[in-house]
Amino acid sequence: MTGSIEQGISQTHGNTHILHFLVRLPRPMAAVWPYLATPEGLSSWCAEADVLEPRLGGTVDLKELGGGRITAWDVDRVAEYSVAGGRIRFHLERDGDDGCALRFTHEFQGEAETEQRWRTRFERLIEALENGSRQPPPG
Repeated sequence: MTGSIEQGISQTHGNTHILHFLVRLPRPMAAVWPYLATPEGLSSWCAEADVLEPRLGGTVDLKELGGGRITAWDVDRVAEYSVAGGRIRFHLERDGDDGCALRFTHEFQGEAETEQRWRTRFERLIEALENGSRQPPPG
């Protein structure tokens, strides 16, 4: 199985932009989770994570995306970060025997983030999972 990024959906409601992606990943949920929920994992494909306290209500600081709190945390399934000007949600689901699907939502204000920026990030995530190893990043 190789990873794939299905068409992103972009919506605007007033000043709020919402991006949705479905990303099919070539590894089981347990192997992908550290890439979404650890500083080392997020730094490898998404944004430098200066702080990430892995628990509901914990502090998170993602350099390119801002600092804030963890507003949803279901280990191995859901990580949601409410950061300056927005909310980022990663939701993992099983997809076949050996893979998983990442349902992603980014709700934000302003023009800093785009569908193409997230597509590029997800390409880096797929590459890290396919070329790195089946082992998660240290963390």
